Amino acid sequence: MSIQAAPSQRKETKVFGKRVPRLEDLPLVKGLGRFVADLSFPHQLYMRVVRSPIAHGTITRIDADEARKAPGVVAIWTHADIASYPLIDFRDPSAEALMPYRQPLLAKDRVRYVGEPIAVVFAESAYLAEDAADLVFAEIDELPPHMDAQADCASFAPGISTEPIVLKQGFGDLPGAFANAHCVVELELSIGRHSGVPMECRGAIGRYDAAQDVLELWGAAKVPLRNRETMARYFQRSSASVQLYELHVGGGFGVRGELYPEDFLVCAASMTLGRPVKWIEDRREHLMATNQSREQYHRVRAAVDQTGRILALSDVFFHDQGAYVRTHGARVADLTIGMLPGPYHVPVYQGIGHFRLTNKTPAATYRSPGRYEGSFVRERLVDAIAAKLGLDRIEVRRRNLIPSADMPYTRQLGALGTEVVLDSGDYAGLLQTSIDRFGWDELQKTIRVRRAQGEFVGAGIAMFLEKSGMGPSDSVTVSVDPMGFVEVVTGGASVGQGFETAMAQICAETLGVDYRRIRVVHGQTDRIRFGIGAHASRATVMTGNAVHAAATNVRDLALKHASVLLQAPAELLDIVDGIVARKGSPSGPTISLGQLSRQLSPGPEAIARGTNGLSCEGWFYADHMTYPYGVHLALVRVDGETGQVFVERYMVASDVGRAVNPMIVEGQVVGGVAQGLGGALYEQFRYSDTGQPLSLNFAEYLIPTAHEVPDVEVIVAEDAPSPLNPLGIKGAGEGGCTGVGAAIASAVDDAIGIPGAITSLPITPAKLKALLKNRRDNSNGDST
Repeated sequence: MSIQAAPSQRKETKVFGKRVPRLEDLPLVKGLGRFVADLSFPHQLYMRVVRSPIAHGTITRIDADEARKAPGVVAIWTHADIASYPLIDFRDPSAEALMPYRQPLLAKDRVRYVGEPIAVVFAESAYLAEDAADLVFAEIDELPPHMDAQADCASFAPGISTEPIVLKQGFGDLPGAFANAHCVVELELSIGRHSGVPMECRGAIGRYDAAQDVLELWGAAKVPLRNRETMARYFQRSSASVQLYELHVGGGFGVRGELYPEDFLVCAASMTLGRPVKWIEDRREHLMATNQSREQYHRVRAAVDQTGRILALSDVFFHDQGAYVRTHGARVADLTIGMLPGPYHVPVYQGIGHFRLTNKTPAATYRSPGRYEGSFVRERLVDAIAAKLGLDRIEVRRRNLIPSADMPYTRQLGALGTEVVLDSGDYAGLLQTSIDRFGWDELQKTIRVRRAQGEFVGAGIAMFLEKSGMGPSDSVTVSVDPMGFVEVVTGGASVGQGFETAMAQICAETLGVDYRRIRVVHGQTDRIRFGIGAHASRATVMTGNAVHAAATNVRDLALKHASVLLQAPAELLDIVDGIVARKGSPSGPTISLGQLSRQLSPGPEAIARGTNGLSCEGWFYADHMTYPYGVHLALVRVDGETGQVFVERYMVASDVGRAVNPMIVEGQVVGGVAQGLGGALYEQFRYSDTGQPLSLNFAEYLIPTAHEVPDVEVIVAEDAPSPLNPLGIKGAGEGGCTGVGAAIASAVDDAIGIPGAITSLPITPAKLKALLKNRRDNSNGDST
């Protein structure tokens, strides 16, 4: 034991809630990151996927004879070569009715979308594989494609419809509420098909270690441990013989980290061919084969009283799932129904979701799945109620918000298999804060002046309710080494959201160490048995509280043993900057955590004390989700000649309970806004009548650039800490995106002076030009 610096001279380690720099950025900004495309193994092969050029058809023949003769080709597979492999299973238990709609690794008899894998080529280089793939000829008899989810259902297979399930939820007397309403407001709305387009496309390397009998998948993301379970089941192997490894990930957004046919194919090929197999997706493939999302058509109506209060809400929608049901099952449609009422008191509700397949790329989750769509529908409806009754948009929202006194608020709905119980919130308070900060009232005066000068300018508002922190459980191991460095081993994942920094901050705050001395190990399934990953805004809540639990256990263990060595009761000791000392004592004996780690190292004494090293596991369990909420406000200008929308101001107020690092929260919000703007104004996967994708490059699939995204003003609110976890935190990953479509639609309505004009996303210049032309024509007609 040695005398250390006095506690008063040591650095403060309270970093929870502080804007400390991110730990994970240094290798990335220095160009030292390692993405899956950067990784190679000796003797590896390269895989190229041959994809269907037909949206719907029967495969009569696949001729790969010429391709097999091509230089460098090692093998070519069609479905016949891997017929023993089953369909790709769901990650979580899903409805039995969805089972026949799962995707095969390679199409068997029928192709169902353009881009579906029908063969794979394995060659000595990526270029040789691509050249050989061009020589594979597929003879496909075309069938009529089914492209409209609202049209009558078609046949998916003999005796199986393209509508596997109809989701229903609701409560209350719907007919009675509508019969007694002052008025009924009805809308038909649609959200365009778009999705995540991360900077890094998908990629995977399968590697089989025959000596150890271990199958490896490199390039995993988002949910490595749960994907390991899926792959182990798929290949009928023990979990211990399947290991997934996460590298740097160039954006997740829901689409990265899911298991696709390519992930299984590289693994299967590595075992069969006895060599590592690498596959890197190009951008064209990404835009035709990676999960798409959002496309829904809603017929919504509300029964309201004369004051604008909602008496009942009814929504029937059609969810366009595309060609197969992938690993998520029906999650997006389920979330749409369960979350659609949002932050409002809705006494009576019914949601009916028609989950339908078409001959488009399969759909799944994309940032804020179901809530982006539902928020657009709900907030459009609230604006319509205000317009119909001649009331102020904000006042109608205020009158319908669930009061904070009613928290926790049981919704009588379910989402993701759990009951929706809103944990905490001051919705009205944050609404008032937002409009005050935005200067809403003063802004209206400015808008009137500009309109008088001929500008189409307007402001919009939308409220959102998110969900986060879905359990059921997560675990973390925290260890201190003899040098005093701390390791946090978690089954969580980093997809660029600041995961390592946030976990280090929580650990540092709890344990009393410098957060920069903490290494967060994630995405390595051979380091930990359990882990919930990073999806659905759950990492901070679930993994963060598991880190808190594990660090608390380590702290207690350290103080317990330090009390013996320092001859002082543990409750009188504290840990500051990694040094244990008496509380409030500027002098006296001290001991470092590193020294304690050495004292607790494995040895005969370990049996008596029941621990090896200064290391503990921590678990966190959650029965219910947490519910972040917030407000989006937008100011837009519409070019009357071109129909282009310019977003001049954008503000998001987001209540996250407690912010571990407000800077990271702001970054999440700003990124979400950028993606939300894409769906609101630019992004859409379009298809021809024959099912041909028409958005296969960035000239056809428009995404907002820095030029189109304004400086986003962010209010990180902490008005309503969650009572469901010790840290009081809620997720922050999706709220920045959730309300954008609704807020922009509200602002554009206001700008062009046509309440309810915007009924679909994206709001393209062509749509706006048509609306403005109709307005001019009607105006001219009135004047004559």
